[in-house]
Amino acid sequence: MASAAAFGRTIRPGVMLCLLVTLAAIGLTSIERDVIGHVWLEPLVLAILLGAVVRTAWTPDVRFKAGIDFSAKTLLEVAVVLLGASVSAATLSSLGVSFVVGILLLVVVGIVVGFGVGRALGLNPRMALLVACGNAICGNSAIAAVAPVIDADGEEVAASIAFTAVLGVIVVLALPLLGGLVHLNGLQYGALAGLTVYAVPQVLAAAAPFGAVATQTGTVVKLVRVLMLGPVILALSLIFRDRTPTAAKLGLHRLLPWFIIGFLVMIALRSFDLIPQAALAPMAAASGLLTIVAMAALGLQTDIRAVARAGGRVVAAVILSLGALVLLALALIRLLGL
Repeated sequence: MASAAAFGRTIRPGVMLCLLVTLAAIGLTSIERDVIGHVWLEPLVLAILLGAVVRTAWTPDVRFKAGIDFSAKTLLEVAVVLLGASVSAATLSSLGVSFVVGILLLVVVGIVVGFGVGRALGLNPRMALLVACGNAICGNSAIAAVAPVIDADGEEVAASIAFTAVLGVIVVLALPLLGGLVHLNGLQYGALAGLTVYAVPQVLAAAAPFGAVATQTGTVVKLVRVLMLGPVILALSLIFRDRTPTAAKLGLHRLLPWFIIGFLVMIALRSFDLIPQAALAPMAAASGLLTIVAMAALGLQTDIRAVARAGGRVVAAVILSLGALVLLALALIRLLGL
Protein backbone atom coordinates (compact mmCIF):
# COMPACT_ATOMS: atom_id res chain seq x y z
CA MET A 1 0.00 0.00 0.00
CA ALA A 2 2.83 2.37 0.91
CA SER A 3 4.61 1.70 -2.36
CA ALA A 4 1.39 2.37 -4.30
CA ALA A 5 0.96 5.68 -2.49
CA ALA A 6 4.58 6.61 -3.21
CA PHE A 7 4.10 5.76 -6.87
CA GLY A 8 1.00 7.94 -6.95
CA ARG A 9 2.93 10.88 -5.54
CA THR A 10 5.70 10.31 -8.08
CA ILE A 11 3.45 10.38 -11.14
CA ARG A 12 0.98 13.02 -9.92
CA PRO A 13 2.77 16.17 -11.20
CA GLY A 14 3.25 14.81 -14.73
CA VAL A 15 -0.26 13.35 -14.95
CA MET A 16 -1.74 16.66 -13.75
CA LEU A 17 0.24 18.53 -16.41
CA CYS A 18 -1.10 16.15 -19.07
CA LEU A 19 -4.63 16.65 -17.77
CA LEU A 20 -4.24 20.44 -17.98
CA VAL A 21 -3.15 20.15 -21.62
CA THR A 22 -6.08 17.77 -22.22
CA LEU A 23 -8.60 20.22 -20.73
CA ALA A 24 -7.12 23.03 -22.84
CA ALA A 25 -7.47 20.90 -25.98
CA ILE A 26 -11.09 20.04 -25.18
CA GLY A 27 -11.79 23.71 -24.40
CA LEU A 28 -10.32 24.84 -27.73
CA THR A 29 -12.47 22.27 -29.51
CA SER A 30 -15.56 23.78 -27.91
CA ILE A 31 -14.44 27.24 -29.03
CA GLU A 32 -13.95 25.92 -32.57
CA ARG A 33 -17.45 24.51 -32.58
CA ASP A 34 -19.00 27.73 -31.24
CA VAL A 35 -17.04 30.15 -33.44
CA ILE A 36 -16.55 28.23 -36.71
CA GLY A 37 -19.59 25.98 -36.51
CA HIS A 38 -17.67 22.73 -36.80
CA VAL A 39 -14.57 21.06 -35.37
CA TRP A 40 -11.55 21.57 -37.62
CA LEU A 41 -8.91 20.10 -35.30
CA GLU A 42 -9.95 17.18 -33.10
CA PRO A 43 -9.05 17.21 -29.37
CA LEU A 44 -6.55 14.43 -30.02
CA VAL A 45 -4.66 16.54 -32.52
CA LEU A 46 -4.90 19.69 -30.41
CA ALA A 47 -3.54 17.82 -27.39
CA ILE A 48 -0.44 16.80 -29.34
CA LEU A 49 0.06 20.32 -30.72
CA LEU A 50 -0.44 22.04 -27.37
CA GLY A 51 1.85 19.57 -25.65
CA ALA A 52 4.56 20.10 -28.28
CA VAL A 53 4.24 23.89 -27.97
CA VAL A 54 4.60 23.66 -24.18
CA ARG A 55 7.58 21.31 -24.50
CA THR A 56 9.32 23.55 -27.01
CA ALA A 57 8.77 26.71 -24.97
CA TRP A 58 9.47 25.13 -21.59
CA THR A 59 11.21 21.88 -20.68
CA PRO A 60 9.37 20.25 -17.72
CA ASP A 61 11.81 19.41 -14.95
CA VAL A 62 12.49 15.90 -13.65
CA ARG A 63 9.54 15.78 -11.25
CA PHE A 64 7.12 15.76 -14.22
CA LYS A 65 8.90 13.01 -16.17
CA ALA A 66 7.45 9.93 -14.42
CA GLY A 67 3.86 11.14 -14.82
CA ILE A 68 4.33 12.16 -18.45
CA ASP A 69 5.91 8.79 -19.25
CA PHE A 70 3.09 7.00 -17.37
CA SER A 71 0.46 8.92 -19.33
CA ALA A 72 2.16 8.32 -22.68
CA LYS A 73 2.63 4.59 -22.10
CA THR A 74 0.41 3.00 -19.44
CA LEU A 75 -2.68 5.18 -19.90
CA LEU A 76 -2.40 4.75 -23.66
CA GLU A 77 -2.15 0.97 -23.30
CA VAL A 78 -5.28 0.93 -21.12
CA ALA A 79 -7.05 3.09 -23.72
CA VAL A 80 -6.11 0.67 -26.50
CA VAL A 81 -7.44 -2.29 -24.51
CA LEU A 82 -10.74 -0.49 -23.89
CA LEU A 83 -10.91 0.46 -27.58
CA GLY A 84 -11.02 -3.24 -28.41
CA ALA A 85 -14.58 -3.30 -27.06
CA SER A 86 -15.58 -0.85 -29.82
CA VAL A 87 -14.17 -2.91 -32.69
CA SER A 88 -16.89 -4.86 -34.42
CA ALA A 89 -16.53 -8.20 -36.18
CA ALA A 90 -17.65 -6.43 -39.37
CA THR A 91 -14.56 -4.20 -39.25
CA LEU A 92 -12.27 -7.21 -38.95
CA SER A 93 -14.00 -9.21 -41.68
CA SER A 94 -13.88 -6.21 -44.04
CA LEU A 95 -10.08 -6.39 -43.98
CA GLY A 96 -9.73 -10.09 -44.76
CA VAL A 97 -6.77 -12.44 -44.61
CA SER A 98 -5.22 -11.07 -47.80
CA PHE A 99 -4.97 -7.59 -46.30
CA VAL A 100 -3.35 -8.91 -43.11
CA VAL A 101 -0.75 -10.68 -45.28
CA GLY A 102 -0.35 -7.42 -47.21
CA ILE A 103 0.38 -5.55 -43.95
CA LEU A 104 3.10 -8.02 -43.05
CA LEU A 105 4.68 -7.78 -46.50
CA LEU A 106 4.45 -3.97 -46.42
CA VAL A 107 6.44 -3.87 -43.18
CA VAL A 108 9.18 -6.05 -44.66
CA VAL A 109 9.31 -4.06 -47.91
CA GLY A 110 9.21 -0.79 -45.95
CA ILE A 111 12.25 -1.83 -43.91
CA VAL A 112 14.17 -2.87 -47.02
CA VAL A 113 13.30 0.32 -48.91
CA GLY A 114 13.99 2.54 -45.90
CA PHE A 115 17.35 0.87 -45.30
CA GLY A 116 18.26 1.34 -48.97
CA VAL A 117 17.30 5.01 -48.90
CA GLY A 118 19.35 5.59 -45.75
CA ARG A 119 22.41 3.90 -47.17
CA ALA A 120 22.05 5.80 -50.46
CA LEU A 121 22.08 9.04 -48.46
CA GLY A 122 25.28 8.04 -46.71
CA LEU A 123 23.94 6.89 -43.32
CA ASN A 124 25.89 4.11 -41.65
CA PRO A 125 24.17 0.67 -41.63
CA ARG A 126 23.01 0.92 -38.00
CA MET A 127 21.51 4.39 -38.45
CA ALA A 128 19.84 3.40 -41.72
CA LEU A 129 18.31 0.34 -40.04
CA LEU A 130 17.02 2.38 -37.09
CA VAL A 131 15.30 4.85 -39.41
CA ALA A 132 13.90 2.05 -41.59
CA CYS A 133 12.45 0.11 -38.65
CA GLY A 134 11.06 3.27 -37.07
CA ASN A 135 9.22 4.20 -40.26
CA ALA A 136 7.99 0.72 -41.13
CA ILE A 137 6.82 -0.46 -37.70
CA CYS A 138 6.11 1.94 -34.85
CA GLY A 139 8.44 4.92 -34.68
CA ASN A 140 10.28 5.52 -31.42
CA SER A 141 9.24 2.20 -29.86
CA ALA A 142 10.75 0.27 -32.75
CA ILE A 143 13.92 2.35 -32.69
CA ALA A 144 14.33 1.83 -28.94
CA ALA A 145 13.71 -1.92 -29.28
CA VAL A 146 16.00 -2.44 -32.28
CA ALA A 147 18.90 -0.28 -31.01
CA PRO A 148 20.38 -2.76 -28.49
CA VAL A 149 20.00 -5.65 -30.93
CA ILE A 150 22.18 -3.98 -33.57
CA ASP A 151 24.47 -2.31 -31.00
CA ALA A 152 23.53 1.25 -32.02
CA ASP A 153 25.07 3.98 -29.89
CA GLY A 154 23.25 6.73 -28.00
CA GLU A 155 23.90 9.41 -30.59
CA GLU A 156 22.42 7.30 -33.38
CA VAL A 157 19.34 6.49 -31.32
CA ALA A 158 18.83 10.11 -30.25
CA ALA A 159 19.15 11.46 -33.80
CA SER A 160 16.70 8.95 -35.27
CA ILE A 161 14.17 9.33 -32.46
CA ALA A 162 14.36 13.15 -32.45
CA PHE A 163 13.10 13.62 -35.96
CA THR A 164 10.60 10.74 -36.07
CA ALA A 165 8.92 12.26 -32.98
CA VAL A 166 8.44 15.60 -34.73
CA LEU A 167 7.57 14.12 -38.11
CA GLY A 168 4.94 11.92 -36.44
CA VAL A 169 3.04 15.04 -35.37
CA ILE A 170 3.33 16.52 -38.87
CA VAL A 171 1.97 13.31 -40.41
CA VAL A 172 -1.06 13.42 -38.10
CA LEU A 173 -1.90 16.87 -39.49
CA ALA A 174 -1.09 16.18 -43.15
CA LEU A 175 -2.53 12.69 -43.67
CA PRO A 176 -6.23 13.70 -43.47
CA LEU A 177 -5.55 16.23 -46.23
CA LEU A 178 -4.06 13.48 -48.39
CA GLY A 179 -7.00 11.19 -47.63
CA GLY A 180 -9.38 13.88 -48.85
CA LEU A 181 -7.35 14.61 -51.98
CA VAL A 182 -7.38 10.96 -53.11
CA HIS A 183 -11.05 10.52 -52.08
CA LEU A 184 -10.65 7.66 -49.60
CA ASN A 185 -13.64 6.36 -47.66
CA GLY A 186 -13.49 5.65 -43.92
CA LEU A 187 -12.29 2.07 -44.29
CA GLN A 188 -9.62 2.97 -46.85
CA TYR A 189 -8.38 5.97 -44.92
CA GLY A 190 -8.26 4.04 -41.66
CA ALA A 191 -6.13 1.42 -43.40
CA LEU A 192 -3.82 4.15 -44.75
CA ALA A 193 -3.41 5.70 -41.29
CA GLY A 194 -2.74 2.32 -39.71
CA LEU A 195 -0.17 1.45 -42.38
CA THR A 196 1.82 4.68 -42.24
CA VAL A 197 1.49 6.61 -38.97
CA TYR A 198 4.11 5.90 -36.31
CA ALA A 199 2.47 5.50 -32.91
CA VAL A 200 -0.92 4.14 -31.84
CA PRO A 201 -2.14 7.46 -30.38
CA GLN A 202 -1.06 9.27 -33.54
CA VAL A 203 -3.08 6.76 -35.60
CA LEU A 204 -6.15 7.56 -33.50
CA ALA A 205 -5.59 11.29 -33.99
CA ALA A 206 -4.98 10.97 -37.72
CA ALA A 207 -8.01 8.71 -38.24
CA ALA A 208 -10.49 10.70 -36.10
CA PRO A 209 -11.52 13.19 -38.85
CA PHE A 210 -12.80 10.28 -41.00
CA GLY A 211 -15.07 8.78 -38.34
CA ALA A 212 -15.47 5.65 -36.21
CA VAL A 213 -14.82 3.12 -39.00
CA ALA A 214 -11.53 4.83 -39.85
CA THR A 215 -10.51 4.89 -36.18
CA GLN A 216 -11.32 1.21 -35.62
CA THR A 217 -9.70 0.11 -38.87
CA GLY A 218 -6.61 2.22 -38.28
CA THR A 219 -6.17 0.77 -34.79
CA VAL A 220 -6.47 -2.83 -35.95
CA VAL A 221 -4.07 -2.30 -38.86
CA LYS A 222 -1.60 -0.44 -36.66
CA LEU A 223 -1.57 -3.20 -34.04
CA VAL A 224 -0.86 -5.79 -36.74
CA ARG A 225 2.15 -3.61 -37.67
CA VAL A 226 3.20 -3.45 -34.03
CA LEU A 227 3.03 -7.25 -33.84
CA MET A 228 5.68 -7.34 -36.56
CA LEU A 229 8.15 -5.82 -34.10
CA GLY A 230 8.60 -9.23 -32.47
CA PRO A 231 9.53 -11.16 -35.63
CA VAL A 232 11.75 -8.27 -36.82
CA ILE A 233 13.66 -8.15 -33.53
CA LEU A 234 13.96 -11.93 -33.56
CA ALA A 235 15.32 -11.89 -37.12
CA LEU A 236 17.79 -9.11 -36.33
CA SER A 237 18.91 -10.88 -33.16
CA LEU A 238 19.78 -13.92 -35.27
CA ILE A 239 21.57 -11.79 -37.87
CA PHE A 240 23.55 -9.86 -35.25
CA ARG A 241 23.97 -12.71 -32.75
CA ASP A 242 27.72 -12.90 -33.30
CA ARG A 243 28.20 -9.11 -33.26
CA THR A 244 26.41 -7.96 -30.10
CA PRO A 245 25.78 -9.74 -26.79
CA THR A 246 22.39 -8.06 -26.35
CA ALA A 247 20.99 -9.76 -29.44
CA ALA A 248 21.88 -13.18 -28.10
CA LYS A 249 20.01 -12.55 -24.83
CA LEU A 250 16.65 -11.48 -26.25
CA GLY A 251 13.79 -13.74 -25.21
CA LEU A 252 10.40 -14.31 -26.81
CA HIS A 253 8.64 -12.95 -23.70
CA ARG A 254 9.63 -9.41 -24.81
CA LEU A 255 8.08 -9.69 -28.25
CA LEU A 256 4.31 -9.44 -27.52
CA PRO A 257 3.08 -6.37 -25.58
CA TRP A 258 0.36 -7.07 -23.00
CA PHE A 259 -1.99 -4.41 -24.34
CA ILE A 260 -2.21 -6.12 -27.73
CA ILE A 261 -3.33 -9.30 -25.98
CA GLY A 262 -5.86 -7.24 -24.02
CA PHE A 263 -7.09 -5.55 -27.20
CA LEU A 264 -7.63 -8.92 -28.90
CA VAL A 265 -9.40 -10.31 -25.82
CA MET A 266 -11.78 -7.34 -25.83
CA ILE A 267 -12.55 -7.91 -29.52
CA ALA A 268 -13.33 -11.56 -28.76
CA LEU A 269 -15.56 -10.62 -25.81
CA ARG A 270 -17.42 -8.09 -27.98
CA SER A 271 -17.80 -10.61 -30.81
CA PHE A 272 -19.41 -13.16 -28.45
CA ASP A 273 -21.64 -10.50 -26.81
CA LEU A 274 -19.98 -11.01 -23.44
CA ILE A 275 -19.69 -7.26 -22.77
CA PRO A 276 -22.97 -5.71 -21.55
CA GLN A 277 -24.39 -3.19 -23.99
CA ALA A 278 -24.68 -0.64 -21.18
CA ALA A 279 -20.91 -0.81 -20.65
CA LEU A 280 -19.90 -0.14 -24.26
CA ALA A 281 -20.52 3.62 -24.29
CA PRO A 282 -18.69 4.31 -20.99
CA MET A 283 -15.77 2.13 -22.12
CA ALA A 284 -15.57 4.03 -25.42
CA ALA A 285 -15.71 7.37 -23.58
CA ALA A 286 -12.98 6.30 -21.14
CA SER A 287 -10.83 5.09 -24.02
CA GLY A 288 -11.28 8.40 -25.82
CA LEU A 289 -10.41 10.51 -22.77
CA LEU A 290 -7.35 8.42 -21.87
CA THR A 291 -6.20 8.66 -25.47
CA ILE A 292 -6.35 12.46 -25.38
CA VAL A 293 -4.33 12.46 -22.15
CA ALA A 294 -1.79 10.17 -23.84
CA MET A 295 -1.70 12.56 -26.81
CA ALA A 296 -0.91 15.43 -24.47
CA ALA A 297 1.91 13.37 -22.96
CA LEU A 298 3.20 12.53 -26.43
CA GLY A 299 3.27 16.23 -27.28
CA LEU A 300 5.07 17.02 -24.03
CA GLN A 301 7.77 14.55 -25.07
CA THR A 302 8.21 16.21 -28.48
CA ASP A 303 10.73 19.04 -28.84
CA ILE A 304 10.23 20.64 -32.26
CA ARG A 305 13.75 22.10 -32.05
CA ALA A 306 15.06 18.54 -32.24
CA VAL A 307 14.64 18.66 -36.02
CA ALA A 308 17.58 21.03 -36.29
CA ARG A 309 19.72 18.70 -34.20
CA ALA A 310 18.86 15.53 -36.14
CA GLY A 311 20.98 16.35 -39.19
CA GLY A 312 20.11 16.81 -42.85
CA ARG A 313 20.80 13.26 -43.98
CA VAL A 314 18.64 11.78 -41.23
CA VAL A 315 15.83 14.21 -42.06
CA ALA A 316 16.01 13.31 -45.76
CA ALA A 317 16.14 9.57 -45.03
CA VAL A 318 13.10 9.68 -42.75
CA ILE A 319 11.02 11.81 -45.14
CA LEU A 320 11.88 9.82 -48.27
CA SER A 321 11.35 6.42 -46.68
CA LEU A 322 8.06 7.57 -45.15
CA GLY A 323 6.97 8.90 -48.55
CA ALA A 324 7.77 5.52 -50.08
CA LEU A 325 5.74 3.80 -47.33
CA VAL A 326 2.71 6.01 -48.04
CA LEU A 327 2.87 5.18 -51.76
CA LEU A 328 3.19 1.46 -51.01
CA ALA A 329 0.23 1.67 -48.62
CA LEU A 330 -1.97 3.40 -51.22
CA ALA A 331 -0.99 0.79 -53.78
CA LEU A 332 -1.89 -2.02 -51.37
CA ILE A 333 -5.29 -0.46 -50.60
CA ARG A 334 -6.08 -0.09 -54.32
CA LEU A 335 -4.74 -3.56 -55.17
CA LEU A 336 -6.91 -5.29 -52.58
CA GLY A 337 -9.97 -3.20 -53.43
CA LEU A 338 -10.88 -2.10 -49.91
